[in-house]
Amino acid sequence: MEDKQLITHRQTSKTQYYTFAFPPDELTLESEEKLGPVTLAYETYGELDAEKSNAVLIAHALTGDTHVAGQDGWWGNLIGPAKGIDTNKYFVICSNVIGGCKGSTGPSSINPKTKKPFGLTFPLISISDMVEAQKQLIEYLGIVKLLSVVGGSMGGMQVLQWMLSHPNKIQSAIPIATTLKHTPQQIAFNEVGRQAVMSDPDWKKGDYYDSVPPSKGLAIARMIGHITYMSDTSMNEKFGRKTRANKEPFKFSADYEVEGYLRYRGDNFVKRFDANSYLYLTKAIDNFNLLNGHSLSSIFKGLKAKVMVLAFKSDWLYPAYQSQEIVKACKLAGVDASYCEITSTYGHDSFLLETGQETQLIGNFLNAVANGNSNGNHT
Repeated sequence: MEDKQLITHRQTSKTQYYTFAFPPDELTLESEEKLGPVTLAYETYGELDAEKSNAVLIAHALTGDTHVAGQDGWWGNLIGPAKGIDTNKYFVICSNVIGGCKGSTGPSSINPKTKKPFGLTFPLISISDMVEAQKQLIEYLGIVKLLSVVGGSMGGMQVLQWMLSHPNKIQSAIPIATTLKHTPQQIAFNEVGRQAVMSDPDWKKGDYYDSVPPSKGLAIARMIGHITYMSDTSMNEKFGRKTRANKEPFKFSADYEVEGYLRYRGDNFVKRFDANSYLYLTKAIDNFNLLNGHSLSSIFKGLKAKVMVLAFKSDWLYPAYQSQEIVKACKLAGVDASYCEITSTYGHDSFLLETGQETQLIGNFLNAVANGNSNGNHT
């Protein structure tokens, strides 16, 4: 393991690994099962200042990873030198969630007890478990309080969980295109995706790691998901009813551009993601319910962090009313919160694509928080 000072002060985009929760001090999950040892893959960008007060944690969405910045980073247009989340000013951290498949402990990891991949013996994980693992990483890096925690979609759920579970560990929070809990419709879309995976004969009840993976099922699941990420307008603008030039000689081939595009997205997804991780992570977001029997006015009681909630008008997967409910919960609890609804035609994908507008909003907000300006979140 590298020296902590080198890790916390070095500007890098190289994936690093932190392992903790060695037996008998395993991580106790929300399900009350224990997991350990646990490895988190993470990347850092920028320099941690002497007071360790400029750290910004980025929480990724469902199929994201640690590589958030740089030319090929999934939020590369928002994070970097002189960008919205300016790595000349801030020390940016992004870790792969537990349950994932991009370097952190998940169902494809080797179970130290059996020396074989966990598969379905891996315990169910929750958004809260993801955040507790992130907290361990933040403490390892010597950071007492984050300047901000930022994320969209499933990443936004992690932001909300930080606001609830560790209010004294964050100075500000930016939940984007997310919700306090899934609706039946949101659960239904995920369930169809899970059934597509589990109906693939190659899934073999999750025990496929030494054979052919359930690529067809996972590709279909991704196709279903991708439909919900776009909007009617964006699909019309991108594809219309254009047909493909290279049609296959089959009655039910992908005749239309949109069909070919969905197949392309599905086929590429299976090259980089594990089917069991898809099952575990979609179940985690379906089970997420920050209210969990509590009143809307009580969940953020005592939170001192400044909050900026962002939503997008064309997002029908996580519609704006769900973000407005987050703002209402903050206001009822007396939290300094603001709301911005961005006009975009990209649907749920807007949080990844509308980086121009996000740059201005998030950049101004973070500057104000860093400078201690109490009016800073009214951008």
